[in-house]
Amino acid sequence: MTTTSTDTIPGADRPAPRRGADALVDALVAHGVTTLFGVPGDTGVVFYDALHGRTGDIEHVLARDERHAASMADGYARVSNRVGVVEVSSGGGTTFVVGGLGESYAAGIPVLLITSDIHTSSRGTGALTEIDQVALFTAVTKWRTMVESADEIPGAVAQALHEATTGRPAPVAVIVPEDLLEELTDAPVEVGAPGARVPSARPVADAGAVAAAARLLEEAACPAVVAGGGVHLSDAHGELAALADALALPVATTIHGQGAVATSDPWNVGIVGNNSGQPGANDLVAGADVVLLVGTRGNATDTNSWTAPNRTTASVIQIDVERGRAGRNFPGSLGLVGDCAEVLRQLAGEVRRVEGPARAEREERAAAARAAATPRTDGDEFAPGILYPRPVVERIRAVLPEGTTVVADPGTPTPNVAAFWTQDSPGRRTVIPRGHGPMGYAIPAAVGVAKARPGLPVVSVTADGSFSMACGELETVVRHRLPVLFVQLTNNSMGWIKMLQHLYTGGRYFGVDPGPVDAVAVAAANGMEGARVESVEALDAVLADFAANPRPFYADVRVPHMIDFAPPVPAWDRGLTGDAERPVY
Repeated sequence: MTTTSTDTIPGADRPAPRRGADALVDALVAHGVTTLFGVPGDTGVVFYDALHGRTGDIEHVLARDERHAASMADGYARVSNRVGVVEVSSGGGTTFVVGGLGESYAAGIPVLLITSDIHTSSRGTGALTEIDQVALFTAVTKWRTMVESADEIPGAVAQALHEATTGRPAPVAVIVPEDLLEELTDAPVEVGAPGARVPSARPVADAGAVAAAARLLEEAACPAVVAGGGVHLSDAHGELAALADALALPVATTIHGQGAVATSDPWNVGIVGNNSGQPGANDLVAGADVVLLVGTRGNATDTNSWTAPNRTTASVIQIDVERGRAGRNFPGSLGLVGDCAEVLRQLAGEVRRVEGPARAEREERAAAARAAATPRTDGDEFAPGILYPRPVVERIRAVLPEGTTVVADPGTPTPNVAAFWTQDSPGRRTVIPRGHGPMGYAIPAAVGVAKARPGLPVVSVTADGSFSMACGELETVVRHRLPVLFVQLTNNSMGWIKMLQHLYTGGRYFGVDPGPVDAVAVAAANGMEGARVESVEALDAVLADFAANPRPFYADVRVPHMIDFAPPVPAWDRGLTGDAERPVY
């Protein structure tokens, strides 16, 4: 039976004095935090003592590396729309966690970082692990605070969660010196604290701007939508589908937006952009006269180097919750500042339904765009013992149930999973880190996804380079007995960079060919079953076995080098025909 440290003194309005560490746990629990990812350190020992007595209220998931703990929190947040919480200690813990937070910050993912710091009396003495944490986290958090007394801790947590979940979601940090974790406080925790969910507020756009956008969309001859990850964070899937149906709008998605509409939705045309972008989707958006961007940064990669939509020929409308991002990348565009679901609802209330010949013509354009997808290879094997990545992804999806979530690393996994994973209903079923594209993300992020969706199978598609960065977390998966199937696409190279050298530096390969690592043996050393997959039949057997008994399992699949068989990256298709100009990122 767990105990709490918030018993009140009879007749008093404030709780009995307890340690700052206990007040910190109280605040997390009051705000609905049930899962915490972290790695212990010297300065956080008292916090861990407080967690020891609250295991019935909050689960601590011990990671093997602070960067990985941040990736776990990121994955948890993406699929739950709850704030992911990560805890580290001063010194190496803080510097390591920055690498994980960078992805969350760039991708707009709400993560709360809790970090302990050196004793206040040791400041400026050159103490072991001393570093200016406020300065350190400036580049990877939207808000941060160093508490100066235990009394400030509950309020700091409340403010941090508010900042993380309002406006554009992003990481925030609460820094607590170790002596304040022991300092007694009777500061109350906010009664009826709102849950740590996004969005915590749903602002609407200016009515005049909405009316102007509605007229542009109604008068367009060839309109289109590009949907990004903001659709998932806003849970705006129904609103997007309703507007697309009303105006007969073909919908392309970015990688982060994959699943904004179901694959089978008649208005879905696939992924747009330069990484995994489908030819038909890119052409349709490039040829559109009015393009509605919904919850996407609209950066160079997502727009195929500013060609889809075209900066000079298209009228662009951009929905974004952050004023500074609404229309930023498209001069002269119309920004609609507000929550995606609310603004889509506003637009739907302003427009007239498109019927007749215009609707039929747009249906034909959407169907043609879907048909103009990356062509399927003639077979599944590139060479004896080497499988194409696409049939690997397609076979996984065909065997595992609809509720399966797939997490993909950069490199070979990203374009293949983004382009070829299908889903029958809208929602975030693919998790791909395209904020910064950090290698080593998919293994730890799968832990966070599995914790957020308990009991549902998870597939983590990694590659040999990423595996070597994150394989320590295989033990974490085994320890928690999570239903995660790891599929490693192995080509024994830093494939993405080697392809860039192949196309743009005359094939002068340098620093891209590490030696092989026996991933299955490493998985076994961590207590995980595994197999090398060298045929379609072997892959099918692994998938059938996992489907029947979901559990930690590692499958190592050999795939061709990118220089021998390129993934769906439009710029590389041009490069292979002689275009030596590197794509703009």
